[in-house]
Amino acid sequence: MPPRKPPRWVQWTVVPLLILVPIGYVIISAEQSRDSGEEKQQQAAATTLTHLWPTKVQRRIYEVTIPSGSAPVAYLETNNWASSSFYVQFRTNQGGLDTFLAQYGKSRSALADGDVTVSRKQARTVRWNFGADGRWAGLKLKQHGDKPDHNITVDFSNTDHPVVYVVSTINFR
Repeated sequence: MPPRKPPRWVQWTVVPLLILVPIGYVIISAEQSRDSGEEKQQQAAATTLTHLWPTKVQRRIYEVTIPSGSAPVAYLETNNWASSSFYVQFRTNQGGLDTFLAQYGKSRSALADGDVTVSRKQARTVRWNFGADGRWAGLKLKQHGDKPDHNITVDFSNTDHPVVYVVSTINFR
């Protein structure tokens, strides 16, 4: 007995679907890929702080955890052949500062009063001004291997809501 032919309506439904679904998938994927590239290009071309939360991947790579409830948050990532630096600035509360320092195994007592640990060159990169009008305290964390080093400076001008400045640097040498 010869195989039975499917009804004509099945052929007119299945054949177009077999063609249109993959074409639709390719169009949607191409559009998403194109949008992603433009966004990454804009981020790479940034020369000033971006006033948004950094991505989870950036925070994980540079080992910078921003306490929840911190606002405003701004960041900038710079890269060259020798190193990559991640600049983060955020305002938090006393508990948020303690949580932030605890991630490095430190407490507020580890901050040296009057010490600005962010270098002048780093500060110029993101236009941070560590003038005499702030109550500064700082901490430098050097890590071994491929882990990032951290320069942390805190402005206690507003003691209830200190501003934290972090430069996390990964050296490739």
